[in-house]
Amino acid sequence: MGLPDRRPFQSASTHRALSDEGDRSGPRDIPNEPYSFNYDQLVPEERHHYDLLSPEEKKKFQDDERAAYERLTSADMESEIQGMVSQAVYDISRETPREKDIPPRITPGLMAMGEIDEQDSGEDEDFEGDDITSIAHGELEQHREIREYARIAAWEMPMLSKLAKPFVLPPQDKPLRFRYTTYMGETHPAAKKVVLEFCTRDLPNLTEAQRIKLVKLIGVRYNPETDLVKMSCEMFETQAQNKRYLGDLVDSLMAEAQDSRDMFDDVPLDFRHHKSKPKFEFPEKWKLTEERRAQLEENQRQRELREKEREEVGRLVEGAKVIEQVMEATTMKVPAAAKVEAPKGKNRQRLAAR
Repeated sequence: MGLPDRRPFQSASTHRALSDEGDRSGPRDIPNEPYSFNYDQLVPEERHHYDLLSPEEKKKFQDDERAAYERLTSADMESEIQGMVSQAVYDISRETPREKDIPPRITPGLMAMGEIDEQDSGEDEDFEGDDITSIAHGELEQHREIREYARIAAWEMPMLSKLAKPFVLPPQDKPLRFRYTTYMGETHPAAKKVVLEFCTRDLPNLTEAQRIKLVKLIGVRYNPETDLVKMSCEMFETQAQNKRYLGDLVDSLMAEAQDSRDMFDDVPLDFRHHKSKPKFEFPEKWKLTEERRAQLEENQRQRELREKEREEVGRLVEGAKVIEQVMEATTMKVPAAAKVEAPKGKNRQRLAAR
C-alpha cells in the first residue's frame, strides 16, 4: 500500500509566531531560537500524513522542515524578499504614467473631423478671408470623388476585358443550375438565398417511370409546361451551406425515385398548382410578307398618280390658299355701331336693380 502524496511544507504557523508590530518597511528582527518540531502545530491533514510515515520518513520530514525554517528565517531570505518588493514597486511606478507625463488632449478642429489622425491635426487656424466656405469644400470633395471614378472608368475598367471569358453551355452531366444574389458588398438578409433549377429530363440514369415518380415527389415546385423544377433555400447563414442542402435534397429525391419498391402508380399527377397564362400570337394576316409589301407599294403609287391628275385639272385643294382666303375675309371693315345713350333718373335705377 503506497503512501499518499505529502503536502508541501507550510510555514504559516511559523510566520504567525513572528511579531508583526513595528515598521514593516524596515528590516525585521529575526528570531534566534533554534528550531524544534512541534506535532501540535501541524494541520489535521498533515497529522494524518505524518502518522502514516515510517520512522525514517518521519525523520526526513523533520529535517526538511528544519531546513525550510532556517532558510526562511535567514538574513539572506529577508534581503531577497525586500529586493523583490522594491523591484515590484519600481515596475509598477514605471507602468503607471504620471500626470505630468500625460500629454494634453488636443481638440480637433472642424477641418479635421472624420480624419483618421484628427488628434494630431490640432485646432483650425484663424480664418483670414483667404479660404472657401465649408459648403464649397464639400462640393470640391464631391468633384474629386467624381474625377476619381472617371479615371477608373477610363483607365482601369477597359483592362477588365482581358479577364472576360466566352460563355460555354454547361455539359450534359451537370444539369443543376444554381442562382445567387449579391448586393455588391452590402449586408442584406437575402444575400444568403440560393435558388436551384433543373429539368427532370436532363437528369441522368432515370427511366420514364422514375421521372414521373420524381415529379410526384417534387409536387408544386414542378412546372409542367417547361419541365422545370425550382427550389430555394435560405435556412443557413452562408450560401455554401444553402447550396449544399439543396444538393443533398436532390440526391435524396433521386434515390427515392429510383427505389422500385413503390412507384406511386396509384397516385395521379396533379398540376392544379400551375396556372397557365394565355399566350397571344400575332395574326398571320397582319404579318408583313413580301406579297403584302408589294401590294402596299402599288397602292401608294396609285394614290400619287390620282393626286397628280387632280393637280393638273385644278381640283386639288391647297391648304395655304384656303387659309389666305379666310384671313382676307375676316380683315374686311365692319361698320361702326350706333351710339346709345345711357338711361337717366328712375330708369337708371331700374336698370341697376335688374
